[in-house]
Amino acid sequence: MQSFPGVGVSPGRITGTIKQMPRPLAEPPAGEKLAAGTDAATATAALQTASKAVQAELQARAATARADAKAVLEATALMAVDPMLIKSAVKLVNAGTSAERAVWEAAEAVAAMLVNLGGYMAERATDVLDVRARIVASLRGVPAPGIPSSDQPFILVAEDLAPADTATLDPEKVTALLTAGGGPQSHTAIIARSLGLPAVVAAVGIDQLSDGTEVYVDGAAGTITTQPGEAERAAAAAWAANSSLLSVFDGNGTTADGHLVPLLANVGGAADAVKAAAAGAQGVGLLRTEFCFLERDTEPSREEQVAAYRGVFDAFPGKKVVLRTLDAGADKPLPFLTDATEPNPALGVRGYRTDTSSPGVLERQLAAVAEAAGGSEADVWVMAPMISTPAEAADFAAMCTAAGLKVPGVMVEVPSAAVTSQSILREVAFASLGTNDLTQYTMAADRQLGPLAALNNPWQPAVLQLVRLTVAGALAEGSGKPVGVCGEAAADPALAVVLVGLGVSTLSMTARSLAAVGAVLATVTLKEAQEIATLALSANSPAQAKDWAREKLPILAKLGL
Repeated sequence: MQSFPGVGVSPGRITGTIKQMPRPLAEPPAGEKLAAGTDAATATAALQTASKAVQAELQARAATARADAKAVLEATALMAVDPMLIKSAVKLVNAGTSAERAVWEAAEAVAAMLVNLGGYMAERATDVLDVRARIVASLRGVPAPGIPSSDQPFILVAEDLAPADTATLDPEKVTALLTAGGGPQSHTAIIARSLGLPAVVAAVGIDQLSDGTEVYVDGAAGTITTQPGEAERAAAAAWAANSSLLSVFDGNGTTADGHLVPLLANVGGAADAVKAAAAGAQGVGLLRTEFCFLERDTEPSREEQVAAYRGVFDAFPGKKVVLRTLDAGADKPLPFLTDATEPNPALGVRGYRTDTSSPGVLERQLAAVAEAAGGSEADVWVMAPMISTPAEAADFAAMCTAAGLKVPGVMVEVPSAAVTSQSILREVAFASLGTNDLTQYTMAADRQLGPLAALNNPWQPAVLQLVRLTVAGALAEGSGKPVGVCGEAAADPALAVVLVGLGVSTLSMTARSLAAVGAVLATVTLKEAQEIATLALSANSPAQAKDWAREKLPILAKLGL
């Protein structure tokens, strides 16, 4: 039996066999020529055979995939035998280039051409680079990159997962996610919570296990164990029996003594909003508007934005919907808005700051939001990301007023905003803590880096102190302005109790987390939550803060959270 401690990011106890994500494909060496004894005709035949094999494999997966993944797979399958790609590669082979290097260079040229064409064609560039790797893998006789296919359910193990990797992730087949890298706010963690999959990240060495190894995963404790025994199997069986209790939220976020804590949803578009409403969310605490802007070379029109926002607003008539204005920059660059040459984009021109370098985009977005809100019954609030000073808050509030939006707010992600929250809340109507960024900026620890996962933890007492300071500033301002949390920390039931004890008024999370958070909150009074929060604040480490809080919440062990 081997144990691999990591960081638990999505609860669940499960046993199963693993499949390793294939390693990233190495680029064929520049200038690589045909191998001795291989002529151009033989290499061309091998290239064509590989492209057809890739097409067939993708078509087979598309036939059984869910609707959204089906479209991705079908488009990629077509690109695998694209005449332009194959002809360009064959031309290079005839000139003496190896088949692997030929398809690599040909795909690079085709992708660049598609990007220059813009619009829908630019979106196909990703498909070209995907099939390039798959064809090279076929030529080499090694596993193709991406989520491995399987007829049976399995636990996926990887160094880390990129957003593109999850496009074809089937939660009916992948039963848990384990990564050697990443951190609590990495993409792997976010996708695991949204899909309801147990997940552990930053588990060093887990990517060295062989396919087929049976493991026991505890996504709450952050532990992975090989050769599970009777105790581990019993724990997994108990989780399976109790998981139904955590699948339904009654739409009433409250503590045991009746203190109201509305539980809201984080959504990224109308489809997410409809699902969140069906799951009982009491509103939307974070509408990520990037879905309108990403993978585009030009700013979306006002009409496009109005239609997109209204689709979310209409899912929550009479309820609060908090919209975050465009949070471009850092890991979400936009060709028409952000500078790709920034040496440190996480500390650069992102979020609200893009209005200084590209004025007009934010103003036009606010106008579209106002128009969409005007034709909806939702109670629309608007907040700006990356606000650092009271002056910035005042400027954003003035822009909202000019657009006809009545409830302006700010994201508290930068430590300076937490420290000066009293002054900032004089200028706006509310604040929402983005704990993902607040943690990485407080601890100076990139949230994507596995080696820094211990620092980049929302249980850090320093981060909890900044949450306390933000709420204290709101109270000192004297108007009772609400402070919510929309970062991933709100989805942790134990941490949710601490946040309520610190005075946070609303919690927003992925819809799948609502039931678990609601179930745990309902077992404590507000006074008990305050006592647990005080205990966590006095801890010397995030592990100690978490342990002390969990000791006071026996319901967590009972539910396997």
